[in-house]
Amino acid sequence: MSEMVRSIDYSTELESGSHWSLKLRRGSVMRLSDLGGDANVGMLFYNSENLLERYNAPDTLKCQHTFKLSRGNCLYSDMGRIFASIVDDSLGWHETVSGNSHAEHVEATWGARDYQNDHNRWKQNGHDAFLVELAKYGLGPADLAANLNWFSKVGVSEEGTMQLDTSARDEGHHVTLRFEMDTLVLLHTCPHPLDKSPDYPQSKVRIELGQAAPIAKDDYCMHYRPENERGFQNNDLYHIGLGV
Repeated sequence: MSEMVRSIDYSTELESGSHWSLKLRRGSVMRLSDLGGDANVGMLFYNSENLLERYNAPDTLKCQHTFKLSRGNCLYSDMGRIFASIVDDSLGWHETVSGNSHAEHVEATWGARDYQNDHNRWKQNGHDAFLVELAKYGLGPADLAANLNWFSKVGVSEEGTMQLDTSARDEGHHVTLRFEMDTLVLLHTCPHPLDKSPDYPQSKVRIELGQAAPIAKDDYCMHYRPENERGFQNNDLYHIGLGV
């Protein structure tokens, strides 16, 4: 367990092709583990007190001068605040530029299956999985944003096209997020949009929730990039306004 995690108090596992959501409080941690070696976890963040504020992939990458996400990176909202920090990471590369799988992608790659006929053996796609979770909070297609894809590393071929780097995959990889503000988290375990595996991926994902250790003055994520210090200051100001 990372020194930035005080306790793990809850655990569950999701099958591939599943979706899930929860409002997580400031000071919570979420640890994700790829149990089979070919998982992809799509994720979106929203301010649980103001759903108009949501994860901003371009700002997250731009302000930290990076294309990939790993330990130390912070995940920014479109208001310049930090939803979460990556406090532990065994893979070292997660992407947030490739977007989501859609029904036509899944059907073209692995064939068509629907829940009515195939039940739990059907092949869900990331786009529709997010829409199911968004509807629970009164949101819809217009509220989708560019999402994260945990456990997925992408590279560029000699022809200049992006492709999924399957050599980085291995069972047991994990990533831990510390939440810096109250956040609505949406996630799915559907395949990455660039996945060309012969079979629909079947890896389970473990979700563990708990409490973060107090943030130290020399916190690794806060000082990982100069902009992160300002992001934490924006969070401090926001929480003063809420009386937290």
